[in-house]
Amino acid sequence: MTTNRTFTMIKPDAVENGHIGAIIDKINKAGFRIVAMKMTQMTQREAELFYAIHTERPFFNELVTFMTRGPIIAAILEKNNAVEDFRALIGATNPADAAEGTIRKLYATSLGENAVHGSDSDENATIEGNFHFSGSTQF
Repeated sequence: MTTNRTFTMIKPDAVENGHIGAIIDKINKAGFRIVAMKMTQMTQREAELFYAIHTERPFFNELVTFMTRGPIIAAILEKNNAVEDFRALIGATNPADAAEGTIRKLYATSLGENAVHGSDSDENATIEGNFHFSGSTQF
């Protein structure tokens, strides 16, 4: 099933570095409509559940610590071809490999602190959006 929605998080590093407005501006200028958005701080348990797919990876504990160290901006975005277009907008996970002008090239500081999350599939966009917005919006 293809949807026209995706999920994103502006991660603690980008929030701390004052990049919320610039990132939202890039999202808007790329033609995305923000359907839902909130600032929140993930608990350790929420981060563990959200990143459960990485439980066995050596970076899991570091990831959970990073994602719980400060507030995030969670958002559901809408646009035709949302998942693929947003992945192109944010760029490669490693900002050193990201294309010029992408969010990660502009605002990420490292592979581990890469400014923004974007769902990698329509299925995960639904799961991730529901994780952060259950009860507050229909995805």
